Amino acid sequence: MILESSIDKLLSKVESKYSLAILASKRAHELQKGEAPTMKFKSIKNLGKALEEIAAANVYPHSDPNEKRKRMYKKKESRLAAAKFNKTT
Repeated sequence: MILESSIDKLLSKVESKYSLAILASKRAHELQKGEAPTMKFKSIKNLGKALEEIAAANVYPHSDPNEKRKRMYKKKESRLAAAKFNKTT
């Protein structure tokens, strides 16, 4: 499937082609690992889905990547704790 969003539209959401490639790659990996999608997709593959999210401004570069990483680890830990709690009850 050909991506409907043009590179110009995508580049209006991020500062460079390099940033776009990194952001799309990271988001595609997140989707592959089971992160919740932010919308319904036309694309089948994770990279296409990531680009659709970027075009819709649902995903954007974080101003402080280390802070984002810390938040993601906390979110993952809370999910694991909830799953462990649900198994014991």
